[in-house]
Amino acid sequence: MSTIAITIISLCAIGIVSAVILYFVAQKFKVEEDPRIDIVEGLLPGANCGGCGYPGCRGLAEAAVKSDTLEGIMCPVGGAPTMSKVAAALGREASAQAPKIAVVRCNGNCENRPRTSIYDGARSCAIEHSLYAGDTACGYGCLGCGDCVAACQFDAIHLDPTTQLPSVDDDKCVACGACVKACPRNIIELRNKGIKDRRVFVCCVNKDKGAVARKACKAACIGCGKCAKECPFEAITVENNLAYIDFNKCRLCRKCVSACPTGAIHEVNFPPRKIETDAVKTNNESI
Repeated sequence: MSTIAITIISLCAIGIVSAVILYFVAQKFKVEEDPRIDIVEGLLPGANCGGCGYPGCRGLAEAAVKSDTLEGIMCPVGGAPTMSKVAAALGREASAQAPKIAVVRCNGNCENRPRTSIYDGARSCAIEHSLYAGDTACGYGCLGCGDCVAACQFDAIHLDPTTQLPSVDDDKCVACGACVKACPRNIIELRNKGIKDRRVFVCCVNKDKGAVARKACKAACIGCGKCAKECPFEAITVENNLAYIDFNKCRLCRKCVSACPTGAIHEVNFPPRKIETDAVKTNNESI
């Protein structure tokens, strides 16, 4: 028998033996996977954005199948309709969760927060934040390099050319949280969309004392506490010279907006306020 024939026969024998060994090893150590994971994954939008807190849609599907309830499990892209389908497929009830949206808590535009220096480096918020306080006197505000824009997979956030601040598109934002993670200054927050997409929030994260914060930005929160005193629902707290509105307690009465002396509290998507004339005020007082 020739050397070539012996080599071929030997290789075939080794291949067959290896295949048999691998088969028995695979059978012994195989992990049974719940077929419902594939079903749930098929119901998800497939964005793999990580906004749910799990490593992609597959991770969320595994968590949903293995969990006894769907409490705390939510797909921000698909929202309530998608979670209802998942719940139906698993024979469970989907917990109702209010839709959220990314909110930029900085009003330090060019007019309110003038530049004190010029940044001449790589256009990255993370890099600029690690190097120094920024090109303005506020060490807390937006750096305007657009890391949040680059992180968004849904084209829902852009830098406003006039203000040089991020602007969120209400119709495109799915509250995946990618922009929140990308911002080194933590000025972007996920908040409840609110009834009729109406929101009230403190558009500032500056924790400096009032005089210092106001000197750096004309629209900064100075921690005076007037908004907290005015709120009838105890939705506002003031800590570290900064006011914060709890969106779970806020009833959108907007009394805090009028009470804020610097205009740091913003109201979004509300109808214009009615302005009473002096004559009407006089008549009301006389009555």
